[in-house]
Amino acid sequence: MTRDGDVLSLPNTDWLRHVLIVSGPAEHVATFQMAAAGLGAIPWLSPDLDLLEEDRVMALVHPPDGSTGLTLSGARALARQIRSAIEANQQRVTAAIGRVRSCPFDLHALLPVPDCVLALGPDDPASLAWLRTHWGVVQALRHVRLKTGSDDRRLRRSARFEVAFWSADWTPWAAMQAVRQRWTRLIVDIRPDYGGE
Repeated sequence: MTRDGDVLSLPNTDWLRHVLIVSGPAEHVATFQMAAAGLGAIPWLSPDLDLLEEDRVMALVHPPDGSTGLTLSGARALARQIRSAIEANQQRVTAAIGRVRSCPFDLHALLPVPDCVLALGPDDPASLAWLRTHWGVVQALRHVRLKTGSDDRRLRRSARFEVAFWSADWTPWAAMQAVRQRWTRLIVDIRPDYGGE
């Protein structure tokens, strides 16, 4: 069974490789490229880190699979370290949003997750529903890299932007539809790679 009984929420993430090619008038491609650049992370808020830490302690003492757990003191120490890492990462991401643009194709930069959804956290059913509806995937894209290649120098007024990335479980079709509606002068071609021939 899937998480929360949701058929679109797979129990284990299946990462799919994609290539996205955006082409069209040079000035429109440049505008898109600027809009698409971001941090490559979602600035989730963790509303109750105390509760999260206590839940981790219990899971470490009594693992759900029935295996032997850690001692209570060991579980508390590990849960505290995990909490510290979550807090540090959350602070780093929050500080970098809007300033760091190292990811060439960031869904949060193009279609930002509203603050009210960010406050719910990444595992809340309403957060997952928002991501699925607006992005088509429930996690930020991974390993996004700009592909450089041989541009056709004969085409002086047109340009091409090409990125490769991995997405969780699905192709971000909803995000692609939103991109096509917003940038009507561009040709948006996404190619999932299912590892075939």
